[in-house]
Amino acid sequence: MRVNYYSCIFISLWLNMAQLGGQEEKEKTTALKDLLSRIDLDELMKKDEPPLSFPKTLEEFEYAFNDEGQLRHITTGEPFVFNYREDLHRWNQKRYEALGEIITQHVYKLLEKECNMTKEILPVDAAEDEPKSFIYLSEDALSNPDKLLVLIQGSGVVRAGQWARRLIINEDMNSGSQIPFITRAVEEGYGVMVLNPNENYLEVEKPAKPAAPPQPSPEGPDEPAEKRERKEEKETKKKRDFYEKYRNPQKEKETELIPIRENSSPEEHAVYVWDHFVSKSAAKDVFFVAHSYGGLSFVELMIQREAEVKNRVCAVAMTDSVHNVWHQEAGRSILDWMQEHCCNWVSSTQPLDTPVETMLPDCPRVSAGTERHELTSWRSFHSIFKFFDETLQAQDIDSRSSATVTRRSSNRIKHEEF
Repeated sequence: MRVNYYSCIFISLWLNMAQLGGQEEKEKTTALKDLLSRIDLDELMKKDEPPLSFPKTLEEFEYAFNDEGQLRHITTGEPFVFNYREDLHRWNQKRYEALGEIITQHVYKLLEKECNMTKEILPVDAAEDEPKSFIYLSEDALSNPDKLLVLIQGSGVVRAGQWARRLIINEDMNSGSQIPFITRAVEEGYGVMVLNPNENYLEVEKPAKPAAPPQPSPEGPDEPAEKRERKEEKETKKKRDFYEKYRNPQKEKETELIPIRENSSPEEHAVYVWDHFVSKSAAKDVFFVAHSYGGLSFVELMIQREAEVKNRVCAVAMTDSVHNVWHQEAGRSILDWMQEHCCNWVSSTQPLDTPVETMLPDCPRVSAGTERHELTSWRSFHSIFKFFDETLQAQDIDSRSSATVTRRSSNRIKHEEF
């Protein structure tokens, strides 16, 4: 009897606490609704925020690249400052994006003027009024009979000639751009192709929507409580969504994306450039440097053009590639080829070129000598060209050995005929 008595007391206390807890949560929700209803988010968004209009050139931004390739303020000599205006993250982000677009155009000019590269429009048969992309070619990219180097960057905002826009802005041009790779490749007798895998769409502004018809006046005090609660929840959600719009940088105008024919994704772009440019080049040996998502694009290219790639590509240097041979369903023949012809320099705490263990059965991995993903291409720069040289030397030795064996076999046959 005593056990049952205490059990009843415990259950009674638990039920009371549960009711109090539920009541407390309900009060908190009501208080939050009341707080949100008092905030005028229209005014909050406008408060102290300057117009979202920014300079169109580096000179107007009052920045320039110094002799070391570092972006510096022309008056103070200071690096770029992201938080130009305190507590205005959206405005600062828009300013950073505007500068990024200027950097992209600046890199294009360097490719054309300093690297003597020419722009090739894609698709090659594009009509005048359709969306277009482009790549850059060195003067001998298609005619060089010996070597061709193809550069593919990762995904995101980076365009032709860039590994990482953030590095160009915050560190220097050498670490963030592909220009050192292009310059050295030309000096060592390569033709060069610079791909542009993230230029996939033409972005156009949507026409303004017609004004919504006036809404009927709300119902009077006799409106059912349940319906009134649903309306309040809807209004609260609208306020929250609007607050998220304030917190997260985004475009003010609605736009739509029109895909570029046969180049609407990085993978499509890689295959298209292979079919229309790389496969038509005169080079005996083709080399790739593929960073991050560029590595995935190369693996996809190989899956779709396996025989051609094996016949033309001598070596592939990946830098922190995000490819996944299991997810991409690469066959055993591709895995075996990658083991022999690819090397992936990955972000790691280990010294440069230290072997890194992996569970994936595709290609050897070595340390890029940095833990920063975006720096892996620059830090492995010298190692990559050494890898290419060693691969060529090994190929030449194999060719000479094969030729010697062939001659001996031929002489033996002739001797036997006599």
